[in-house]
Amino acid sequence: MKTGIFGGTFNPPHIGHLITAEKVRTELALEKVIFIPSFISPHKQEGESALSLHRLAMTRLAVSDNPYFECSDIEVTNKETSYTLHTLEQLHKNHPSDTYYLIIGMDNYLTFQLWKEPAKVLDLATLVVMNRPGYPKQVNEIVGTRKTIFVDVPNIDISASEIRNMTAAKKSIRYIVPASVEQYIGTHGLYR
Repeated sequence: MKTGIFGGTFNPPHIGHLITAEKVRTELALEKVIFIPSFISPHKQEGESALSLHRLAMTRLAVSDNPYFECSDIEVTNKETSYTLHTLEQLHKNHPSDTYYLIIGMDNYLTFQLWKEPAKVLDLATLVVMNRPGYPKQVNEIVGTRKTIFVDVPNIDISASEIRNMTAAKKSIRYIVPASVEQYIGTHGLYR
């Protein structure tokens, strides 16, 4: 099975995540895309673990209406810093016949050599690099293009931090996040 892996903090998940993942899925004819909220990202550690179960629940809600999307709790249940290498190793152990495509933004691709054992990550998955606002398309000279596919996705300039700030300021986030996520944020009083 051709499986896309889309990891992140998803704090909260928003329409930009969904639109870009769907574009990658259709461009590469992936059979499914697994959204994997991190427990604690090695790159962003501000209060993530405290919200991990909320982020997982919101991500499940966000992907629930797309039959090609799934949400995995693999990193949240591990309750430790989330390294892509460890996640891919676990996925390969659980589903050894799947072919994995790791979906990342241009910003992450340009610093991919700083990840935990990037060569091993490339042994386990093909990188799918999406364009990102503010990051011109270019080849990472250190990583190169081995097992790398570039996919043009719509430039949707939405940030989770902006959504959190809008929520704190009691501004509408309607149409920026799925309605189910907006309701969840309100019900649980998140980001206030």
